[in-house]
Amino acid sequence: AASRQNTPQLRAMSTGPAAGEKLFDTVLVANRGEIACRVIKSCRKLGIRSVAIYSEPDRYSMHAQMADEAYCVGPAASAQSYLNIDKIMEVIEQSGAQAVHPGYGFLSENHLFAEALEAKGVSFIGPGSFAITSMGDKITSKKLAAEAGVNTVPGSLAVVETDQQIKEIANEIGYPVMIKASAGGGGKGMRIAWNDAEAIEGYRLSKHEAKASFGDDRIFIEKFVEEPRHIEIQIIADKHGNVAALPERECSIQRRNQKVLEEAPSTFLDPETRRAMQQQAIQLAKAVEYCSAGTVEMLVDKHKNFYFLEMNTRLQVEHPVTELVADVDLVEQMIRVAAGHKLPDDLLDPNRPINGWAHEARVYAEDPYRGFLPSTGRLLEYIEPTEDLVPGVRVDTGIRQGDEISIHYDPMVSKLVTHGKDRMEALDRLQLALDNYVVKGLGNNLTFLRDVTRNERFRTGAITTNFIAEEYPEGFTGVKLHPEETNTLVALTALVHSQRVFESTEHDGRVSEPTEIDHFVFKIDGEPYVVGQDDEGHIIIGRPDSDEVFASFAVSDFDYATGTTLVRAHLNDSVEVAQVVDRQPYGLKMQYNGAIKEVHIFSPREYELSRHMIPKPEID
Repeated sequence: AASRQNTPQLRAMSTGPAAGEKLFDTVLVANRGEIACRVIKSCRKLGIRSVAIYSEPDRYSMHAQMADEAYCVGPAASAQSYLNIDKIMEVIEQSGAQAVHPGYGFLSENHLFAEALEAKGVSFIGPGSFAITSMGDKITSKKLAAEAGVNTVPGSLAVVETDQQIKEIANEIGYPVMIKASAGGGGKGMRIAWNDAEAIEGYRLSKHEAKASFGDDRIFIEKFVEEPRHIEIQIIADKHGNVAALPERECSIQRRNQKVLEEAPSTFLDPETRRAMQQQAIQLAKAVEYCSAGTVEMLVDKHKNFYFLEMNTRLQVEHPVTELVADVDLVEQMIRVAAGHKLPDDLLDPNRPINGWAHEARVYAEDPYRGFLPSTGRLLEYIEPTEDLVPGVRVDTGIRQGDEISIHYDPMVSKLVTHGKDRMEALDRLQLALDNYVVKGLGNNLTFLRDVTRNERFRTGAITTNFIAEEYPEGFTGVKLHPEETNTLVALTALVHSQRVFESTEHDGRVSEPTEIDHFVFKIDGEPYVVGQDDEGHIIIGRPDSDEVFASFAVSDFDYATGTTLVRAHLNDSVEVAQVVDRQPYGLKMQYNGAIKEVHIFSPREYELSRHMIPKPEID
């Protein structure tokens, strides 16, 4: 039942339609997962009946159960279900839906779907087919952008046909160059070249990849912007000629051209550059008679020169950060605009203030230790961070504990979003949210996200699209704890272990005050730590062969239930969160600040004996 409720942030963004304002009675959501749930929440807030579609394996999914009605549209394969226009049109007729929200992906930028809806008199909650087709082609969109007075990256819009041609164009522009597929997206069909040989090879590879991915092997070439930032402008336009440009989103943290973390606003832009980017985004929207929500993506160089990259004619994955800093429900406004209403006057105000700061982390079922390979399986344990533990947190998801992440669809678990009065507060809240997020049963990228948020370069905002490649040249190998952090992990593990030892004294397995800490030896990464308590009840940590105490922790508000995962405590007046990942014969596997550590636990006598044992050989 809790999953059916709107988040506090969504409830606060709007009070619903204005008195007498006619919207739609029924909206069909032509999507699945978290974005379908997100759209259904706004429909419910507006008093609109929602209709979901689902494939056979999604029969019991969250989005199908959240909607007022749900219809099966085919088997697992997207081409036979979520991309099956004919079947979806049948459901529209059966359900009496007056409008369709496509979410993102699937049919959201398919002009044939938009035209089919128009022919049936059903409103498409998105832009018109002209905007979709013109902005969907990179060559056409770049020409239109230039004609609209939008800055474009220096390059050639001619379709490259031969090796000789690509060499000539590349040398005329000047290396480095970016080789791009005209119909590309998601980083596919893109290559950087620094010389003639790389240009020829990149051209051939991009052409082949574009043909396989999009059925369109047209290739063009443009100047590669060095030290670039990926910054985008969210726009929303109505049918009365009004276009609102909202605060920018910083999307430079990418892996293989796929966004990983986003924030709004950007640390890099000054008010003058922001306004110039917003104005050019408005010009482009008007040039293509845009109506609905859309995003103009820009590359920004180190001198704050900005260039048009592409326009996404749909709601973006990362739209929540904009909603939080602009105080607007974008899905609600898309529905209002599709129903023919004007945008609110305050949304069109160019001096509209920015409301704090927001961060978003994309949580995926993937293994960051193995090159981010997708992970499939069932969610054996799933606990989201909540507002009472993390103020300003928002989790957009389409899954619950017990659900399965399958091979058929995108492996996104959720979008984890935090909001604060400034960047540091929002970022600290994101770290706390990641620490309180439990995902068990399949591989996930939570530890990697946590590591990025503690990276000093990221925390200072000194980022480019090369951040991950530069900071993780050998891939992700795990979070490296500082000595002080390891001491804290030892203290938290000691609390958990002591409660397990004395759990028989508590009927419900939970204590609110720390139990007495006997002397135990904990070994982490081969280093021994002896743990005990002083006369004041503080946890003290030292070495087995020394009387020196190098860490001491005053403990309060200890919260842990035996057999569960989350551990919370105030240590020296600091809120600390850890997770019991697994219970082992030798001790515990713990997670703290994103680091996963095996903690071997010994009594003093066991530790003494262990020092005389021959270590087991490591088996590869």
